[in-house]
Amino acid sequence: MSEPIRLLHFADVHIGVENYGRTDPKTGLSSRVLDFLRRMDEMIDYARRNEVDLAIFAGDAFKSQNPNPTFQREFAFRIRDLIELCPVVLLEGNHDLPAVEARASSIEIYETLQVPNVTLGRDYTTHIVQTRRGPVLVATAPYPTRALLLRDVVVPPNKTIGEIDDMLADQLHWRLDQLAAEAAEADMPRVLTGHFTVAGATFGSERSVMLGRDVMVLLSALNNPVWDYVALGHIHKHQNLTQGRDGAPPIVYSGSLERIDFGEQADLKGFVWVELARGATSWRFVPVNARPFVTLSVDVRGSGDPTRTVLDAIARHELSDAVVRVQITADPESDLLLAERDIFQALKDAGANHVAVIQRQVERPARLRLGTSPEGLTPEELLERYFQSKDMPPERIALLLDRARALFAGYDLERDASNSTGR
Repeated sequence: MSEPIRLLHFADVHIGVENYGRTDPKTGLSSRVLDFLRRMDEMIDYARRNEVDLAIFAGDAFKSQNPNPTFQREFAFRIRDLIELCPVVLLEGNHDLPAVEARASSIEIYETLQVPNVTLGRDYTTHIVQTRRGPVLVATAPYPTRALLLRDVVVPPNKTIGEIDDMLADQLHWRLDQLAAEAAEADMPRVLTGHFTVAGATFGSERSVMLGRDVMVLLSALNNPVWDYVALGHIHKHQNLTQGRDGAPPIVYSGSLERIDFGEQADLKGFVWVELARGATSWRFVPVNARPFVTLSVDVRGSGDPTRTVLDAIARHELSDAVVRVQITADPESDLLLAERDIFQALKDAGANHVAVIQRQVERPARLRLGTSPEGLTPEELLERYFQSKDMPPERIALLLDRARALFAGYDLERDASNSTGR
């Protein structure tokens, strides 16, 4: 038996995510953009050390559909590093596709320039990729758009959105069946790579960055022994959808390489390393050193020294290089004693990379919300008490009240003018 083909599977690098970052003075890039790029570098170093034969990128190179040239350059640097090691298949994800059909995708330039060792997956088709350990059939299933799936289909008039979605799903499943039929004729290892949502998958924070409306793929459409491995992108949480079912190929979301927000704070981030062989494929998930996200929840109600209570909680946690948010539950008395400046300094001293927010949830009895009878308050005072009841920061309250005064003044002028004309 020939030696297994060493396959690297990764997806959803989303270069351009800048939340919870600051500008790096050396590069001019957001520190968060550098996080994503460093994860790619870490992955490529692993592939180099382990003599990778084939790399499959399962879609979503950038955060936006129109990445700036610097982001495109940084991604290209890493693709260049990969193609020096092995052939690379680049699949088009939803974030790679233009908003207008006739325009080019953000990764189409690799095909236009005929970059050696690169195969672009922009249609539902099969490719024979030659590697140092033998050929591999790679079937590509890019993000399912209406333009791509229904370009050869006559859509009857007066179809509802739901009916068109059903047509899209039927077309997608038919195309996946066609790819499996083509692959069955090839006497070599076979991989399907797709960028879509599979029914039953567990979602992550891609919900916050997802573009468009998804077409759902049934797991049964992928659970076909013709495939030796199914490399998926689009969902940021790494998961194996087959979970060891007999006769089923591994159907795996590699997940994203870096955390986007606190919704992913508990998720491991990394890529998949596959030992690919016809009928005998094995794989493992390889974690990377993704930026930690940490939430500190502290209850200071009844505390005689609420700031010290928060500082003690900070001291008990490992916060080095982490993006941190602090959620404080307080009562009105302990809230008045909180010193946010001391809390910020403690987080900085603990090595936090970025303090996202210090949230103060103050539990106030409903009867104390306004503090007095509303009949004795002016509209401005009522508004100020309302903002205070929502625990808005003082500077935010001051800004909103300033805007409100202008509105109140305009209303008074209109009322006076109306009265003077008898209207």
